[in-house]
Amino acid sequence: MSKPVLQIIVASTRPGRAGRPIADWFHGKAVDSGLFEVELIDLAEVGLPFLDEPNHPRLRQYVNAHTKEWSATVDRGDAFVFVTPEYNHSFNAVLKNALDYLHHEWQHKPAGFVSYGGVSGGTRATNSLRQVTSTLRMIPVLEAVNIPFYTQFLGEDGKVHPNDIMESAADEMLAELARLAGALRPIRQG
Repeated sequence: MSKPVLQIIVASTRPGRAGRPIADWFHGKAVDSGLFEVELIDLAEVGLPFLDEPNHPRLRQYVNAHTKEWSATVDRGDAFVFVTPEYNHSFNAVLKNALDYLHHEWQHKPAGFVSYGGVSGGTRATNSLRQVTSTLRMIPVLEAVNIPFYTQFLGEDGKVHPNDIMESAADEMLAELARLAGALRPIRQG
């Protein structure tokens, strides 16, 4: 049986964002784990406009090419990790928009979270994301990577230099995502 596809989705799109280097670090962890085929999806590159489909996503009657491409991308994923900043005690609008575009493509797939921010480490964004992903019938895992005061982990080289807590949290989350991706595969194929 082939390895499940893990899609790491970078939520932040603004200039000077920390999301991309954090996602690059986590991508390396995921590849090194050997548990997945890993894809890095940057919402800044996907560039979805504000939801512009005339039909409800449940109908899967997409009319726009960008929606059809987004649907095909998400459909091939077996598990997801959302790398998200915390904006105003929640996650950002770009990620909400990307989630809202689709419905069936997200279902019965595990979701993990790498969040970053100030003192809370993005945990309030993760809590909000848990509600939304659960409504989309995704299975959010308990294990997460929360990075408080994230700038301390960004080096002058532009890379993340994680501590032991971040490393072990990432390993635990990847292991749980792999277990659930395998367990949920028959449900999606049934």
